[in-house]
Amino acid sequence: MKKVISAALLACLTLGLKAQTDENLGIIPAPVSVERNSGFFTLDKTVVLVSGDPADAATADLLNAYIVTKGGFALRTETTAGQAKRVIVLSSEGADKLPEEGYEILVTANKITLTGKGAGLFYGAQSLMQMMPEKQGAQIAIQASHINDYPRFKYRGMHLDVCRHSFPVSFIKKYIDLMAAYKLNNFHWHLTDDQGWRIEIKKYPKLTSVGSVRNGTIVGHHPGVTNDNKTYKGFYTQDEAKMIVAYAAKKFITVIPEIELPGHASAAIAAYPQLSSFPDRDTFVDAKTPWAGSRKGKQVQQTWGVFEDVFVPSDYTFKFLEDVLDEVIAIFPSKYIHIGGDESPKEYWKESPFCQQLIKEKGLKDEHELQSYFIQRIEKHINSKGRSIIGWDEILEGGLAPNATVMSWRGVEGGIAAAQQNHDVIMTPGSNGLYVDHAQSSSADEPVNIGGMSPYTVAYGYDPIPAVLTADQQKHILGVQANLWTEYVETPEKVEYMVLPRMFALSEIAWSPVARKNLKNFSEDRLPLHLARLEATGTNYWVPVPIGISDKTVEGETINLDLKVPVKGAKIYYTLDGTRPSALSAAYTRPMKIELPKGKKLVLKTVVITAQGKSSVVTDTTLSNGAAVAETKS
Repeated sequence: MKKVISAALLACLTLGLKAQTDENLGIIPAPVSVERNSGFFTLDKTVVLVSGDPADAATADLLNAYIVTKGGFALRTETTAGQAKRVIVLSSEGADKLPEEGYEILVTANKITLTGKGAGLFYGAQSLMQMMPEKQGAQIAIQASHINDYPRFKYRGMHLDVCRHSFPVSFIKKYIDLMAAYKLNNFHWHLTDDQGWRIEIKKYPKLTSVGSVRNGTIVGHHPGVTNDNKTYKGFYTQDEAKMIVAYAAKKFITVIPEIELPGHASAAIAAYPQLSSFPDRDTFVDAKTPWAGSRKGKQVQQTWGVFEDVFVPSDYTFKFLEDVLDEVIAIFPSKYIHIGGDESPKEYWKESPFCQQLIKEKGLKDEHELQSYFIQRIEKHINSKGRSIIGWDEILEGGLAPNATVMSWRGVEGGIAAAQQNHDVIMTPGSNGLYVDHAQSSSADEPVNIGGMSPYTVAYGYDPIPAVLTADQQKHILGVQANLWTEYVETPEKVEYMVLPRMFALSEIAWSPVARKNLKNFSEDRLPLHLARLEATGTNYWVPVPIGISDKTVEGETINLDLKVPVKGAKIYYTLDGTRPSALSAAYTRPMKIELPKGKKLVLKTVVITAQGKSSVVTDTTLSNGAAVAETKS
């Protein structure tokens, strides 16, 4: 076999050149319009930052702090430009004419004007920071340009489950910081579930003294190969939750709490068994489930899944939930309170004489209508407090509560049905790449996850507006959200690995007009720069495979390989002899031409290794010239 490697620029240099000519100037999510002009604004320590409105002080400070990190110098801040030769001006003048959350950036040789108000000004600052390339000497050259921008959807959300595994307050703040940097504005905080109750409720202290503690956790994929026999506990105090709400508000992010009902209630029932249809019945634990401690009584679940023991729709339960929700409402000022409503089995209700009698008394048809009764009763209480409910799409079953907003997760059908009934909808279908607990590739190198495969490209290609809806029905699609369930996500580092870069794809489908989406530009021009910035801050992420690599068989006598690094500063290593590549393997630095005799095949294996040593999964690409191809595994 003969290999011929043609001359070309190094992949990293090619990437650097493209970054300079990127039509979106490095900004994620892509702005509504970008006009690139000739010349640059030179940012150095002589520039003055002008901010005349005290309401803009926080955004001015944010921008200045970033310049300190990026350039090594802080700007002098003034309320007027005075005699300064070069200025960055934050202005609300004319902002009232911009769309909600919109902003405008005008960059000339001597002046950068950032126009916006509140969230709009904040988002404009995020875009301006993303536009700044690396410092050259003591200066940063910012492309002369004119940007007009505003969001496609008003609801742009990220979810985090802290019940299966919880995370420090400091990390919750970092999660919010990441959201804010990419113009996401709703943090859906999943606080209660079968495996742990994570929010302090002062009227019911056992919710945290009992309900936040499980005696062990399965090891490995459900149903688990063993149990770690370690007590897992933890919750957020009301003061901590208030702190997070206030922190998020400064970033123009609303925190939406979720109190799960009527299902996923094992932790609450373990604390207060009278919330069950059968208070004296032991929590069912399959004999095959690895378990730590006693199996007697009501238990906080140690494994994952869906469980039969759900809230009984009794007056005691409703009083309990109303008390809980009153304390939650006092902590969280959000318009919405998420009440779950998903995966609530009906078997205990079918067995319960009380539930069956209630169905007759209320003139209900079945247990599905009993769930609707349950949800509507809770909604009435929440509405009485001036709030509205969001529920997962199962709340459609048995009849939708009058003012409910539906979060469509089991595909898009629930969202379509709700919109057709003139209910507001947030699209979050797992089948369209918005469940970020799924694997990001088919490689065996992926860490343990819930299953499925959702690379960021799947989410990027999703349009949250179903074409089947009429124009008026489409107005009920408020926005889009990605969800991270944490059965297999034990640490902050793994949260980052699972979320990034998929959060970037979410931000673009939530913010950018459909016409401005361009996967090639996103993947090749902007994503490599943003991932390198994550690396510089010590943030973990999933390292993409080489740009241009194929996971399918490539046929031909002459095969041309033109790969690019997916992270600025990273390197690609490869093998052609079937061995696993590493930093000791051959480095790919330029396009390659591989010639194969008839009937021959090779397996090209690649790995990306970043400047700080992070690795992508290993890819396998079969190169064949008419050879029979058997499946290969790395």
